[in-house]
Amino acid sequence: MLFSGLFDLPWWGHVVAALALTHVTIAAVTIYLHRCQAHRALDLHPAVSHFFRPWLWLTTGMVTREWAAVHRKHHAKCDTPEDPHSPQIYGINRVLWLGVFLYVKECANRQTLERYGRGTPDDWVERNVYSKLAIYGVLLTLAVDLLLFGAVPGALIWLAQVAWIPFWAAGVINGIGHYWGYRHWSTPDASTNIVPFGILIGGEELHNNHHAYPTSAKLSSKWYELDAGWLYIRILEALGLARVKHLAPRPHFAAPKPAVDPDTLEAIIRCRYDVLARYARSLKRIYGEELRKLRRRAPQEARALQAIEPWLERDDKMLHELERARLAQVLPKARTLQTMVSMRRELAAVWGRSKAPREQLVRQLQDWCARAEASGIRPLAEFSQRLRSYA
Repeated sequence: MLFSGLFDLPWWGHVVAALALTHVTIAAVTIYLHRCQAHRALDLHPAVSHFFRPWLWLTTGMVTREWAAVHRKHHAKCDTPEDPHSPQIYGINRVLWLGVFLYVKECANRQTLERYGRGTPDDWVERNVYSKLAIYGVLLTLAVDLLLFGAVPGALIWLAQVAWIPFWAAGVINGIGHYWGYRHWSTPDASTNIVPFGILIGGEELHNNHHAYPTSAKLSSKWYELDAGWLYIRILEALGLARVKHLAPRPHFAAPKPAVDPDTLEAIIRCRYDVLARYARSLKRIYGEELRKLRRRAPQEARALQAIEPWLERDDKMLHELERARLAQVLPKARTLQTMVSMRRELAAVWGRSKAPREQLVRQLQDWCARAEASGIRPLAEFSQRLRSYA
């Protein structure tokens, strides 16, 4: 007869145990590895860090420096050929089902670790236990699971623990999170929010929000989004075990200034994704008006305009050559919309030139506002006035 374990649980008890154990691992990844180590969005009390570090060693075998380095490189080279795990480059099936192998491959890149892995723990236990003996932690967990839950349930719970992060983090977040979902923010990559309820993966489901504000400790942006990791951080903060360092900027508005000044420029750059989201509403308004006009006089051109709608708000570098060619072919039939799309690109280019002198950027933004308000396009002029209100 097979050993039944110290806890003789019904089948559903084993399921609950597996979900609880894997959820602690998810919390360790999103709070410690991701938000604390990779992005420095918060500081954790040593007691919390020294709980998460051995837990990750026991359940995943992942090394903090390697995880942080690969993730930081992902942000630096997002959805380009240098991205370690972009479905836009490798294809959704490879990243979703084999994403863990892409992660392991990048961990072996010494240049990645040296350039992006700085500032992570480098004490004796990290060097001599968590890094050198990674496989032994996972094997120790297997022995404990077998002892607690019995031969078959223990082995299945262990398999769930070992496979949870490779599938959900390396596969789902890195794959689906750059392939399918909804977007609040026009980031220069393909990141998406998978679902608004960030429970199963601790809030990592809100991936587009994260790419818009990577150093924010909170991943939810809208009232209907739930970030379980943020809930745990707030509890730790209330207990004096965490200190939040960064959150996504919240736009503030004042009376429109006569002209853009350096303070306005700084506010716009800081809240650039809010700026683009508001611009998108104006662009959609013009798109609707142009579409109605074309439907009356040229139904075929209206259908062509409908086909390019998903590309209107994308950055140029996120468009394929064929998509750019179609935009160039169709937009001249809707001149007002063409102006809106062109002006959006010019606006986004302002913060794309972040190394340019501030005086030059202020002049460029002043010129942009002057042309917007002289364009005769009412939504564009109203948006320009709103732009001068950022404070």
